[in-house]
Amino acid sequence: MNAAPGFVSGPRGSRGAACREGWTDIPSDAAPTARCLDGAARVGASGADSGERDALADTVWTADRRRRLSVEVYGDPDGIPIFLLHGTPGSRLGPHPRGQVLHRLGVRLIAFDRPGYGRSDRLRGRRVADVAADVEAIADEYKLEKFAVVGRSGGGPHALACAALLPERMTRAAVLVGLAPRGADGLDWFDGMAQSNVLEFTAAAAGFDGIAFFLKAPVDTIRANPASLLASLQTELPAPDQRVVADSRIRSMLVETYAEALRTSAYGWIDDALAFSSPWGFDPAAITIPVLLWHGANDVFSPASHARWLADRIPGATVIVQAGAAHFGALDVLPDILRWLSAGRPAA
Repeated sequence: MNAAPGFVSGPRGSRGAACREGWTDIPSDAAPTARCLDGAARVGASGADSGERDALADTVWTADRRRRLSVEVYGDPDGIPIFLLHGTPGSRLGPHPRGQVLHRLGVRLIAFDRPGYGRSDRLRGRRVADVAADVEAIADEYKLEKFAVVGRSGGGPHALACAALLPERMTRAAVLVGLAPRGADGLDWFDGMAQSNVLEFTAAAAGFDGIAFFLKAPVDTIRANPASLLASLQTELPAPDQRVVADSRIRSMLVETYAEALRTSAYGWIDDALAFSSPWGFDPAAITIPVLLWHGANDVFSPASHARWLADRIPGATVIVQAGAAHFGALDVLPDILRWLSAGRPAA
């Protein structure tokens, strides 16, 4: 790609996605919020800081009344509603901005455990597309007519599902370090991917028995010691990710969300891996609402080529590939992403 230093604007592929290579700014109708990088204001608080969460836990039944979804609401109760879809493995307790940051942004952040994670009931054989009905059930319970969605890592494909399948309810969608569909035409899906993820998705391609067997030992280890997941990834983390997870607050949040994700079973993780390795149940090219794709250039867990592939196919999508950032860099940019999402509509 030929570009002026730090910036590329204009068509990318046949669908006209705007692409910014190496920039940290987020396109918005207003100036971006200050980055929360210092220890006092950085993304999230959990564990020992749970009193700062400013959250309300809830249980919502699906539309068919067959499953329970565990929901956590953070920030301004009268703010603009934005769903935060967690990574893999993950939970509603995953990394998020502190309540004071959300209040300043005027955001009501809604997170929930995908089926099989945390306190949410499993949905056997779920597809990526199935998340849209769960998000809609939660929105209906909270009487939300319109809302935005952001998904990080494993939550990225699920955010796109909402964008494709709930266009009349959605205002904007954002994907941080997400994946493209398995078997995406013209994409070497495993190129640049860490060996741990290559092995996991290869096992998932063999079906339920293959991925269940593959994950059994690591899940048992993580349930006994949630910090072991970060430790096991240490040798694969690029330097930008090493810097992020060196922050004790970030590590605390990640450990908490891993523990909650696997509190009852490994089904959430197993079903995510199977869903990513199967047809998603929608076409990203059918998305009509504004979409922002953010990716760290040095990401080895979901390579940046996945974001570029999606940007070529989602009409009007904007893609930002951030130089000097990797997978966990998504935590640093989340406040600015929320500001971009909230610019899509006024507060209710």
